[in-house]
Amino acid sequence: MTGTPAPRTRGRRAAVLSAALLSLAPFLAGLTAKPEPAGAAACAVSVQTADLAVPLPHGARALAAGGPLRIVAIGSSSTAGAGASKAEHSYPARLAEHLGARYPGLALTVLNKGANGETGPDMLKRFQRDVLDEAPDLVIWQVAANTVLRGDDPDAAEQVIRSGVRMLKGAGLDVVLMDLQYAPAMLAKPRHEEMEARIARVAAEEGVGLFHRYAVMRQWVETRQAAMHDLVGPDGIHQNDFGYDCVARTLAASLHDALSLRTAGSVSARP
Repeated sequence: MTGTPAPRTRGRRAAVLSAALLSLAPFLAGLTAKPEPAGAAACAVSVQTADLAVPLPHGARALAAGGPLRIVAIGSSSTAGAGASKAEHSYPARLAEHLGARYPGLALTVLNKGANGETGPDMLKRFQRDVLDEAPDLVIWQVAANTVLRGDDPDAAEQVIRSGVRMLKGAGLDVVLMDLQYAPAMLAKPRHEEMEARIARVAAEEGVGLFHRYAVMRQWVETRQAAMHDLVGPDGIHQNDFGYDCVARTLAASLHDALSLRTAGSVSARP
């Protein structure tokens, strides 16, 4: 004779079914979700590491006027976006996205003027066409990576960087230098630390901003927020989509802080 199972039997069956579903949960999740190498928390760095150290008065005035804010990102392949899956994942494109989230409604443009394989002298030749003629408020100049990779003279590179910075300042533009990437191919070069010091010296002596890309990426790796392969692609030098996004996210925060500095009287107060 069949009939409705007793309540106790039904309870046991429900418990067994629940346990079975729980045991299958990781397997089922694996079919539908691909875990990321690191979460957004991997983009966190100390305030000191991300500090540009200077205000950006021309950009701040553009913001105070309600915009537009125009930025040119000039550099070599890690500005152009080598290693990214598509142009939308280059750091300038991601920077535009992250800055736009911080300044909703602002007319904001970030122009990508990166060119694969270039060194400082190559970029100087393009300054008039690709930077000055674009009339930006702010220029982010990523420079010296290929100098290190090719073993070129760091003293000559420093002079080129200084000359370029003075040209940009003379045109009335805010300037932020971006230093080397923290990547295996760069770390293998014996003079990368020397070039880092030279870039920092130019920024300090010329009174322009410095985005410490090298220190930012190193902090992520050393604190185990992200592994090197999470940030850098198979070639060992160019960032991948996640690496570019993390750099852009941190740079957006750094620019936001610098643009918020009160420039009157050089008072470094934050709102």
